[in-house]
Amino acid sequence: MAFLYGIIINGDNMRIMVDADACPVKKEILKLAKEYNIEVMMFFDNAHVYDDGYSKVYILDKGADSVDYFLINKTLAGDIVVTQDYGVATMALSKKAYPINQNGLIFTDDNILGLLNQRAFNQKIRRHKNMKGPKKRTPQDSTKFSLNLRNLINSYL
Repeated sequence: MAFLYGIIINGDNMRIMVDADACPVKKEILKLAKEYNIEVMMFFDNAHVYDDGYSKVYILDKGADSVDYFLINKTLAGDIVVTQDYGVATMALSKKAYPINQNGLIFTDDNILGLLNQRAFNQKIRRHKNMKGPKKRTPQDSTKFSLNLRNLINSYL
């Protein structure tokens, strides 16, 4: 039994679960997973082919959120879930997992409601205005991700 942020985690095997279709930090995840000998599971829809020689890869039929629900059904308390989807992050939190996005933002019970509300507000605004999409990814985003993923792993260990 292990403790992470005051939560008891059954079992001693943290895993990294990756909502991998559009994940830009797969290399960073693999580097840390190999360093700490952590199992990685990558989840894709069937429009992708992927093999890194380390991860367990799930290729699922395309469908409304089929990858998301399959990933969450495999997730256990104490797992790290890499996703940029606020809905997946919310479900991961409900399972006592630790969601983190590709820019290093760690989703928590304290910040998820505000993020969901902001997303809904932004969607409403976009319907009425021609807004630009998200800003371009920078090397600093990958650095922050790696640092925060390492911090999550070290908190568990």
